[in-house]
Amino acid sequence: MTRVAIFTDSASDLDPGIAAERGIGIVPLMVTFGRDSYKAGVELSTEAFWERMVAPDAPFPTTAASSPGVFKDAYEGAFAGGADAIVSIHVAGTLSGTIKSAQIARDMLPDREIHVVDSLGASMAEGILAMMGVELAAEGYSATRITEVLEARAPDMVMYVALETLEYLRKGGRISGAQAAIGTLLSVKPIIVVKHGVVETGDRVRTRAKARERLLEMICERPVERLAILNTVSPDVEAFREQVLARVPEHLDPDDVPIALVGPSVGPHLGPGCVGAVVLYRA
Repeated sequence: MTRVAIFTDSASDLDPGIAAERGIGIVPLMVTFGRDSYKAGVELSTEAFWERMVAPDAPFPTTAASSPGVFKDAYEGAFAGGADAIVSIHVAGTLSGTIKSAQIARDMLPDREIHVVDSLGASMAEGILAMMGVELAAEGYSATRITEVLEARAPDMVMYVALETLEYLRKGGRISGAQAAIGTLLSVKPIIVVKHGVVETGDRVRTRAKARERLLEMICERPVERLAILNTVSPDVEAFREQVLARVPEHLDPDDVPIALVGPSVGPHLGPGCVGAVVLYRA
Protein backbone atom coordinates (compact mmCIF):
# COMPACT_ATOMS: atom_id res chain seq x y z
CA MET A 1 0.00 0.00 0.00
CA THR A 2 1.24 3.47 -0.87
CA ARG A 3 2.21 5.47 2.19
CA VAL A 4 0.73 9.00 1.98
CA ALA A 5 2.06 11.71 4.30
CA ILE A 6 -0.27 14.56 5.27
CA PHE A 7 1.00 18.11 5.83
CA THR A 8 -0.59 21.41 6.81
CA ASP A 9 0.72 24.75 8.13
CA SER A 10 0.61 26.44 11.53
CA ALA A 11 -2.33 28.61 10.41
CA SER A 12 -4.38 25.41 10.86
CA ASP A 13 -4.31 25.93 14.66
CA LEU A 14 -4.05 22.16 14.94
CA ASP A 15 -2.91 21.14 18.40
CA PRO A 16 0.74 20.00 18.10
CA GLY A 17 0.03 16.96 20.27
CA ILE A 18 -2.90 15.84 18.11
CA ALA A 19 -0.88 16.47 14.94
CA ALA A 20 2.03 14.39 16.24
CA GLU A 21 -0.29 11.61 17.37
CA ARG A 22 -1.93 11.43 13.95
CA GLY A 23 1.29 11.87 11.98
CA ILE A 24 0.39 15.25 10.45
CA GLY A 25 3.37 17.42 9.54
CA ILE A 26 3.02 21.14 10.33
CA VAL A 27 5.08 23.69 8.42
CA PRO A 28 5.45 26.81 10.60
CA LEU A 29 4.53 30.29 9.41
CA MET A 30 6.54 33.27 10.63
CA VAL A 31 5.17 35.74 13.20
CA THR A 32 6.87 39.06 13.94
CA PHE A 33 6.49 41.43 16.90
CA GLY A 34 8.43 44.57 16.10
CA ARG A 35 11.99 43.36 15.45
CA ASP A 36 11.47 39.86 16.83
CA SER A 37 10.51 37.06 14.43
CA TYR A 38 9.55 33.50 15.36
CA LYS A 39 8.50 30.26 13.75
CA ALA A 40 4.91 29.90 14.91
CA GLY A 41 4.40 26.82 17.08
CA VAL A 42 8.12 26.05 17.09
CA GLU A 43 9.91 29.07 18.56
CA LEU A 44 6.72 30.66 19.91
CA SER A 45 3.82 28.58 21.23
CA THR A 46 0.27 29.77 20.69
CA GLU A 47 -0.06 30.39 24.43
CA ALA A 48 3.13 32.49 24.43
CA PHE A 49 1.86 34.37 21.37
CA TRP A 50 -1.25 35.46 23.27
CA GLU A 51 0.83 36.54 26.28
CA ARG A 52 2.77 38.86 23.97
CA MET A 53 -0.32 39.88 22.02
CA VAL A 54 -2.14 41.30 25.06
CA ALA A 55 0.93 42.76 26.80
CA PRO A 56 0.75 46.55 27.32
CA ASP A 57 2.26 48.52 24.41
CA ALA A 58 2.98 45.33 22.44
CA PRO A 59 3.55 46.01 18.72
CA PHE A 60 0.83 44.64 16.46
CA PRO A 61 2.15 41.32 15.09
CA THR A 62 2.52 40.46 11.43
CA THR A 63 2.69 37.03 9.83
CA ALA A 64 4.38 35.73 6.70
CA ALA A 65 4.54 32.45 4.85
CA SER A 66 7.58 30.25 5.27
CA SER A 67 9.91 30.14 2.29
CA PRO A 68 9.58 27.42 -0.35
CA GLY A 69 12.85 26.02 0.98
CA VAL A 70 11.26 25.31 4.37
CA PHE A 71 8.43 23.41 2.67
CA LYS A 72 10.91 21.54 0.47
CA ASP A 73 12.93 20.45 3.52
CA ALA A 74 9.76 19.23 5.25
CA TYR A 75 8.66 17.27 2.20
CA GLU A 76 12.09 15.72 1.70
CA GLY A 77 12.08 14.68 5.35
CA ALA A 78 8.81 12.83 4.84
CA PHE A 79 10.11 11.03 1.77
CA ALA A 80 13.29 10.11 3.61
CA GLY A 81 11.08 8.70 6.37
CA GLY A 82 9.36 6.33 3.95
CA ALA A 83 6.48 8.31 2.43
CA ASP A 84 5.63 7.56 -1.18
CA ALA A 85 3.42 10.63 -1.73
CA ILE A 86 2.36 13.82 0.07
CA VAL A 87 -0.92 15.70 0.36
CA SER A 88 -0.33 19.21 1.74
CA ILE A 89 -3.36 21.24 2.91
CA HIS A 90 -3.02 24.99 3.40
CA VAL A 91 -4.66 28.28 4.32
CA ALA A 92 -6.72 29.75 1.49
CA GLY A 93 -4.67 31.28 -1.30
CA THR A 94 -6.94 34.33 -1.16
CA LEU A 95 -5.86 34.94 2.46
CA SER A 96 -2.15 34.09 2.46
CA GLY A 97 0.83 33.44 0.24
CA THR A 98 1.52 30.18 2.08
CA ILE A 99 0.06 27.91 -0.57
CA LYS A 100 2.30 29.56 -3.18
CA SER A 101 5.38 28.55 -1.18
CA ALA A 102 4.05 24.98 -0.99
CA GLN A 103 3.44 24.91 -4.75
CA ILE A 104 6.94 26.19 -5.50
CA ALA A 105 8.39 23.53 -3.19
CA ARG A 106 6.35 20.88 -5.01
CA ASP A 107 7.72 22.08 -8.33
CA MET A 108 11.27 21.91 -6.91
CA LEU A 109 10.75 18.15 -6.48
CA PRO A 110 9.39 17.17 -9.91
CA ASP A 111 10.17 13.47 -9.47
CA ARG A 112 8.05 13.20 -6.32
CA GLU A 113 4.27 12.91 -5.96
CA ILE A 114 3.11 16.00 -4.05
CA HIS A 115 -0.44 17.35 -4.08
CA VAL A 116 -1.20 20.84 -2.69
CA VAL A 117 -4.77 21.50 -1.51
CA ASP A 118 -6.33 24.92 -0.95
CA SER A 119 -8.55 24.61 2.14
CA LEU A 120 -10.52 27.70 1.08
CA GLY A 121 -10.34 28.72 4.73
CA ALA A 122 -8.06 29.06 7.73
CA SER A 123 -7.62 27.70 11.23
CA MET A 124 -9.37 24.36 11.78
CA ALA A 125 -10.80 24.42 8.26
CA GLU A 126 -7.31 23.22 7.39
CA GLY A 127 -7.10 21.07 10.50
CA ILE A 128 -10.31 19.17 9.81
CA LEU A 129 -9.25 18.49 6.21
CA ALA A 130 -5.82 17.31 7.40
CA MET A 131 -7.43 14.88 9.85
CA MET A 132 -9.73 13.63 7.11
CA GLY A 133 -6.66 13.13 4.92
CA VAL A 134 -5.03 10.94 7.58
CA GLU A 135 -8.20 8.85 7.89
CA LEU A 136 -8.45 8.38 4.12
CA ALA A 137 -4.77 7.44 3.90
CA ALA A 138 -5.29 4.82 6.62
CA GLU A 139 -8.15 3.39 4.57
CA GLY A 140 -5.78 2.93 1.65
CA TYR A 141 -6.82 5.84 -0.54
CA SER A 142 -4.22 7.05 -3.04
CA ALA A 143 -2.80 10.57 -2.74
CA THR A 144 -4.68 11.55 -5.91
CA ARG A 145 -7.99 10.30 -4.54
CA ILE A 146 -7.40 11.95 -1.13
CA THR A 147 -6.77 15.23 -2.92
CA GLU A 148 -9.98 14.88 -4.93
CA VAL A 149 -12.04 14.19 -1.80
CA LEU A 150 -10.56 17.07 0.19
CA GLU A 151 -10.95 19.55 -2.67
CA ALA A 152 -14.56 18.45 -3.07
CA ARG A 153 -15.31 18.92 0.64
CA ALA A 154 -13.46 22.22 1.21
CA PRO A 155 -16.43 24.31 -0.07
CA ASP A 156 -18.65 22.70 2.60
CA MET A 157 -16.49 24.21 5.38
CA VAL A 158 -17.43 27.48 7.11
CA MET A 159 -15.68 29.34 9.93
CA TYR A 160 -17.62 31.58 12.34
CA VAL A 161 -16.18 33.86 15.05
CA ALA A 162 -18.00 36.31 17.32
CA LEU A 163 -15.74 39.26 18.14
CA GLU A 164 -15.53 40.70 21.65
CA THR A 165 -14.17 44.05 20.52
CA LEU A 166 -13.51 45.99 17.33
CA GLU A 167 -10.19 47.26 18.66
CA TYR A 168 -8.05 44.60 17.00
CA LEU A 169 -9.67 45.10 13.59
CA ARG A 170 -8.70 48.76 14.03
CA LYS A 171 -5.13 47.89 15.04
CA GLY A 172 -4.81 45.67 11.99
CA GLY A 173 -6.09 48.44 9.71
CA ARG A 174 -9.26 46.56 8.78
CA ILE A 175 -11.55 49.35 10.03
CA SER A 176 -11.05 53.01 10.93
CA GLY A 177 -10.67 54.41 14.43
CA ALA A 178 -14.02 56.16 14.06
CA GLN A 179 -15.77 52.93 13.04
CA ALA A 180 -14.25 51.14 16.03
CA ALA A 181 -15.26 53.93 18.43
CA ILE A 182 -18.86 53.99 17.17
CA GLY A 183 -19.09 50.21 17.27
CA THR A 184 -17.77 50.12 20.83
CA LEU A 185 -20.20 52.84 21.92
CA LEU A 186 -23.12 50.85 20.50
CA SER A 187 -21.80 47.52 21.89
CA VAL A 188 -21.68 46.10 18.35
CA LYS A 189 -20.42 42.50 18.21
CA PRO A 190 -19.74 41.46 14.60
CA ILE A 191 -19.78 37.80 13.62
CA ILE A 192 -17.06 37.08 11.10
CA VAL A 193 -17.60 34.34 8.53
CA VAL A 194 -14.93 32.72 6.34
CA LYS A 195 -16.08 30.55 3.45
CA HIS A 196 -14.91 29.86 -0.09
CA GLY A 197 -11.71 31.78 0.69
CA VAL A 198 -13.55 35.03 1.52
CA VAL A 199 -13.87 36.86 4.85
CA GLU A 200 -17.30 38.42 5.37
CA THR A 201 -19.32 40.01 8.15
CA GLY A 202 -22.05 37.44 8.73
CA ASP A 203 -24.04 39.62 11.08
CA ARG A 204 -23.77 42.58 13.45
CA VAL A 205 -25.60 42.29 16.73
CA ARG A 206 -25.62 44.32 19.91
CA THR A 207 -24.50 42.80 23.21
CA ARG A 208 -22.44 39.73 23.87
CA ALA A 209 -25.40 37.52 24.79
CA LYS A 210 -27.17 38.22 21.50
CA ALA A 211 -23.95 37.58 19.57
CA ARG A 212 -23.55 34.17 21.20
CA GLU A 213 -27.15 33.24 20.46
CA ARG A 214 -26.84 34.34 16.81
CA LEU A 215 -23.55 32.43 16.52
CA LEU A 216 -25.27 29.24 17.71
CA GLU A 217 -28.06 29.77 15.17
CA MET A 218 -25.58 30.22 12.33
CA ILE A 219 -23.54 27.14 13.27
CA CYS A 220 -26.66 24.94 13.32
CA GLU A 221 -28.38 26.27 10.20
CA ARG A 222 -27.44 23.18 8.14
CA PRO A 223 -26.78 19.52 8.99
CA VAL A 224 -23.32 19.22 10.60
CA GLU A 225 -20.82 16.49 9.74
CA ARG A 226 -17.77 17.65 11.70
CA LEU A 227 -17.10 20.50 14.08
CA ALA A 228 -14.22 22.20 15.87
CA ILE A 229 -14.63 24.93 18.49
CA LEU A 230 -12.39 27.99 18.24
CA ASN A 231 -11.33 30.48 20.87
CA THR A 232 -8.86 33.28 21.46
CA VAL A 233 -8.08 32.69 25.16
CA SER A 234 -11.76 32.86 26.06
CA PRO A 235 -12.40 31.86 29.70
CA ASP A 236 -15.79 30.29 28.90
CA VAL A 237 -14.91 28.29 25.81
CA GLU A 238 -15.80 24.97 27.51
CA ALA A 239 -19.28 26.31 28.31
CA PHE A 240 -19.66 27.52 24.72
CA ARG A 241 -18.68 24.06 23.46
CA GLU A 242 -21.39 22.51 25.63
CA GLN A 243 -23.93 24.99 24.25
CA VAL A 244 -22.98 24.09 20.67
CA LEU A 245 -23.15 20.34 21.33
CA ALA A 246 -26.57 20.76 22.94
CA ARG A 247 -27.88 22.67 19.91
CA VAL A 248 -26.45 20.55 17.09
CA PRO A 249 -29.19 18.06 16.14
CA GLU A 250 -26.69 15.47 14.88
CA HIS A 251 -25.60 14.49 18.44
CA LEU A 252 -21.88 14.58 17.77
CA ASP A 253 -19.54 12.66 20.06
CA PRO A 254 -17.88 15.29 22.31
CA ASP A 255 -14.57 13.44 21.89
CA ASP A 256 -14.74 14.26 18.17
CA VAL A 257 -15.22 18.01 18.76
CA PRO A 258 -11.84 19.53 19.64
CA ILE A 259 -11.25 22.99 21.07
CA ALA A 260 -8.59 24.92 19.15
CA LEU A 261 -6.76 28.00 20.38
CA VAL A 262 -6.53 30.37 17.40
CA GLY A 263 -2.93 31.38 16.75
CA PRO A 264 -0.86 34.11 15.11
CA SER A 265 -2.27 33.88 11.59
CA VAL A 266 -5.86 34.83 12.38
CA GLY A 267 -5.75 35.79 16.06
CA PRO A 268 -4.32 39.34 15.75
CA HIS A 269 -7.40 40.51 13.81
CA LEU A 270 -9.82 38.94 16.28
CA GLY A 271 -8.33 39.88 19.62
CA PRO A 272 -8.73 37.95 22.90
CA GLY A 273 -11.96 36.60 24.34
CA CYS A 274 -13.58 35.38 21.10
CA VAL A 275 -15.35 32.10 20.52
CA GLY A 276 -16.40 30.48 17.28
CA ALA A 277 -16.37 27.28 15.28
CA VAL A 278 -15.32 25.68 12.05
CA VAL A 279 -18.10 23.54 10.66
CA LEU A 280 -17.98 20.93 7.92
CA TYR A 281 -21.55 20.72 6.72
CA ARG A 282 -22.90 17.53 5.20
CA ALA A 283 -22.53 17.46 1.43
